[in-house]
Amino acid sequence: MKPMFMVRLNAKPFYRENYDALVVRLSSLYDRVRLRGKAHGGDASAGGKQAAFVRQTTKYWVHADNITELKLIILKHLPVLVFNPNKQFDAQDSAITSIYFDNDDFQLYLGRLEKSEGAEAIRLRWYGGMSNNEIFVERKTHREDWTGEKSVKARFPLKEKYVNPFLRGEYTMEPAFQKMREAGKKSEKEIEQLEQLAQEVQYSMITRELKPVVRSFYNRTAFQLPGDARVRISLDTELSMIREDNYDGRERSGDNWRRMDIGIDYPFSQLPDSDICRFPYAVLEVKLQTQFGQEPPEWVTELIHSHLVEAVPKFSKFIHGVSTLLENRVQLLPFWLPQMDIDIRKPPTTSFGLGRPRDGGNTSIAAAPYGSNSSDSSKVGGSSRGSEPDIQVVIDQRSSDERAPLLGATGTNGNGPTLIEEGGIMKQLSPAGLRNLFHKSKSAFTRRPANYSSISPGGGQGNGTAKSVPEHPLPPGKRIALPVRVEPKVFFANERTFLSWLQFSVILGGLAVGLLNFGDQIGRISAAMFTFVSMSVMGYALYTFHWRADHIRRRDAGPYDDRFGPTALCTFLILVVLINFYLRLSHPKNPSNI
Repeated sequence: MKPMFMVRLNAKPFYRENYDALVVRLSSLYDRVRLRGKAHGGDASAGGKQAAFVRQTTKYWVHADNITELKLIILKHLPVLVFNPNKQFDAQDSAITSIYFDNDDFQLYLGRLEKSEGAEAIRLRWYGGMSNNEIFVERKTHREDWTGEKSVKARFPLKEKYVNPFLRGEYTMEPAFQKMREAGKKSEKEIEQLEQLAQEVQYSMITRELKPVVRSFYNRTAFQLPGDARVRISLDTELSMIREDNYDGRERSGDNWRRMDIGIDYPFSQLPDSDICRFPYAVLEVKLQTQFGQEPPEWVTELIHSHLVEAVPKFSKFIHGVSTLLENRVQLLPFWLPQMDIDIRKPPTTSFGLGRPRDGGNTSIAAAPYGSNSSDSSKVGGSSRGSEPDIQVVIDQRSSDERAPLLGATGTNGNGPTLIEEGGIMKQLSPAGLRNLFHKSKSAFTRRPANYSSISPGGGQGNGTAKSVPEHPLPPGKRIALPVRVEPKVFFANERTFLSWLQFSVILGGLAVGLLNFGDQIGRISAAMFTFVSMSVMGYALYTFHWRADHIRRRDAGPYDDRFGPTALCTFLILVVLINFYLRLSHPKNPSNI
């Protein structure tokens, strides 16, 4: 009876009550009490005028049951960020839509998935409905630690009517940038950076033959103190990935830069299941300012270690959309994909959350019951269009307790596909994207027990007692890409090895020079042989150094040990010494006759 009851309950309007406007009002009340009626000192659009800043970013998944509770906890510390506080809240204000581009070889997808040095992601983004005429062209560039540079996200605005001509190379941004100069709102250096960005993006679009492949849609609730960028939290709900390609002979976007048969009408019920992946969880993103080395607030630390969230290192909407909707065209899959059907809900282990006050006290923080029901729809908060600068420097968070998610599809998300439970198996009634990707087995869909701990992609385990993750058999030819961080010390170790070989070859060369200048005929013969060995060692060490460095950058599994080099070196040295002994013993008195 329970599965049928849950299906009927999810269909009732009262079960899908939208608390967005209420959350915005509650946030405003908390903010007034926090400031004691005073006005904010910073920019109301939140974020100030920074042109570049450094942040640590971590991502978490939030079950639908915990969304509203999580919002209420956050707004007690940070107000909901509203771009235009003078405008009445509209549901479409929080909608964000992005069109991601790639080519037929999915070079951008593979680069972002493997975290290659210089890997790019290019997208076109707009805020609100389809009538918005301002489109942002954005490029994310990944930088490895060994380069000494930081990952950068940069963007520039473009009018919708110029998007197609810009992508075809028929329109340049000179007129728009000239207007920026005349307006005087940006410095000459900033405008030059935007000009370079526009030229590089347009060049990549044309030379790489990039086309729209995936659209991401979600409603974002942003939390931030106006003018204070130390802590910024965003919660993306109703996340959906939609196909934009024309690969299977069906025109979706056609020659346009986006498809026009859909808007922001979630859950996009007019689309077939093969065209859409409705993500079952909300995505929480925590950005902490690291420019001045501040410690994160205690409440943020408690939040990210609570039962309400599940850490998802390196999660990407673009990667997830391609790997689920276009799985037949890619061979490499993200590490979280095989774990999609494992329940992420956890029982509360600490007194963190919302609950009724204790008897005789005025405390409003208590442990929330496991599986408590909350609203799953979120459209509150202003768009973040005004809070993001044109160029951002991003530092990836790599804390020791960062864990990979054990993910599951166990709840309902707005008006999306319904999930029911059958004998411990979480089954999606309206599957999309993943239905043909994995051969599902009953053991792979069991709920996670109370003492189940997350397991990291590298095999490490988090707090608590860890149990093995059920294996999902992958389709033939598919591989899982695990996030691997290449430490700078790995490159330094390679350099030290090269210098050790070089030091040895220099010693041999010095010995050869001494024999050549101060020895007899036998000494000169030995000098020639030692010189040959020394030069060979130098050349081999240089080749091995570059070979290892190239494989380290590509994160190859190895092996990196060298069996040939030391063996050959020892062999040559033994031969040279034996030849020297032979010549010296065979001609002890007259070496000039050799």
